[in-house]
Amino acid sequence: MNPLPLKKINDEVYVAADDIVRLDRQAVEFIRDCALRNPRGRARICAHKDSGDNLHEMLIGIAPGSYVRPHRHLSKVESFHLIEGSADIVILSEQGSIEDVIELGPNANFYYRLDSPRYHTLLISSPVLVIHETTNGPFDPAQTDWAAFSPVEGTAESVSYTSRLRRWVSDWKASR
Repeated sequence: MNPLPLKKINDEVYVAADDIVRLDRQAVEFIRDCALRNPRGRARICAHKDSGDNLHEMLIGIAPGSYVRPHRHLSKVESFHLIEGSADIVILSEQGSIEDVIELGPNANFYYRLDSPRYHTLLISSPVLVIHETTNGPFDPAQTDWAAFSPVEGTAESVSYTSRLRRWVSDWKASR
């Protein structure tokens, strides 16, 4: 059910239909529910109207089992503003070792910005994560570099990789 003025692109992507975009608690609940129902565990409302726009802003819901394959953006800046939930943003080296962990949560950071091409991923630690993401457009999939050390999404290897990464992050945090 979509009670908001949104255009459905697919089960993961909705675009705000109004010229003046207003997202309230109902939008947060809607995108959270969409993410939890979606097989990939994520959904987004785009405030920008077109993938060619120069500025992309999205309300994104991500379920804890969703695998966000480590990647880097070759010529993009991205920022997250926490709306609800908690997660670790894991910054990884070229070889896949942990360089940094940014905790997002009610008792941690509520904002993160990455403006250099570094490998990163998300590990969700709440029933759902809802963030406001901002990045520069236009969207060009060729500008995303998937980490060679990470398995492809949807494979058995991605599940075991995520489990190992969660252990590595826990050990990394304990050593700080």
